[in-house]
Amino acid sequence: MHIRTGFTIGFDTFGPTPMNLLLHVHPERRPDLVTPEVITFDPPVPAHQHVDAFGNVSTRIVAPGGRITMTADFTIADTGEPDVVEPEARQIPVQDLPDTVLMFLLGSRYCDTDKLSQTAWSLFGNTPEGWARVQAIVDYTHERLRFDYQRADATRTAHDGFMQREGVCRDFAHLAITLCRCMNIPARYATGYLGDIGVPIDPAPMDFSAWFEVYLEGSSGPRWYTFDARHNRPRIGRIVMARGRDATDCALTTSFGAAILARFDVHTDEVLATAESLAQAA
Repeated sequence: MHIRTGFTIGFDTFGPTPMNLLLHVHPERRPDLVTPEVITFDPPVPAHQHVDAFGNVSTRIVAPGGRITMTADFTIADTGEPDVVEPEARQIPVQDLPDTVLMFLLGSRYCDTDKLSQTAWSLFGNTPEGWARVQAIVDYTHERLRFDYQRADATRTAHDGFMQREGVCRDFAHLAITLCRCMNIPARYATGYLGDIGVPIDPAPMDFSAWFEVYLEGSSGPRWYTFDARHNRPRIGRIVMARGRDATDCALTTSFGAAILARFDVHTDEVLATAESLAQAA
């Protein structure tokens, strides 16, 4: 299947303002691009790209002051398959985990494991290890939090969400990640596009989405598996943009100076593949 996606985001700044953007698809999805993924800036500004410490494509610009608008529109191929479900995947003992995975067991800015460790063990200590334990955490988080876009809070931690019992998709991800880490299950944050494909259309304006991944050993060996505590069901057409310890590492825009959001539009829709686009993909 093909998915047309992109965004238009505008900021008002008050003089030259350095900005860091994680708005490109993750490098692992670049081979799936059917049309070029190009971010344009109005007014035009020089842009420098590099791959950050988590493997995300980072774009650095300096907004000149006044309104700056960034836009992308592209088509990407997708398998059309829902998230992988492997109930027999097992938890890997900490001593057997790869060195590169260990950081995803530790507390981080929004995943305050020290405040939720006892709670996690009291809730999930008697659940079977592996996939079943992760799913129990996802089920719990899905029921514990009430989604409310109007109640977004950029400072809300996992413990805050646990206590307040409300939040947006990033809060669902942070709480589930934190509970997994408390149970010695490596978990990392992911963000990107997730359109209403294979599910009823959500009348709310489209936004970027957040979910999380856990490191388990499945039938083909150790790997990262996708879970989504907000929706709590396998979804079709996830397009990952960034991964990290939590939302700090995956902020899609970071400004080093005042930048007021003036416009925010995201689109993600399934499209019919034409003969021309199929030829380009080949």
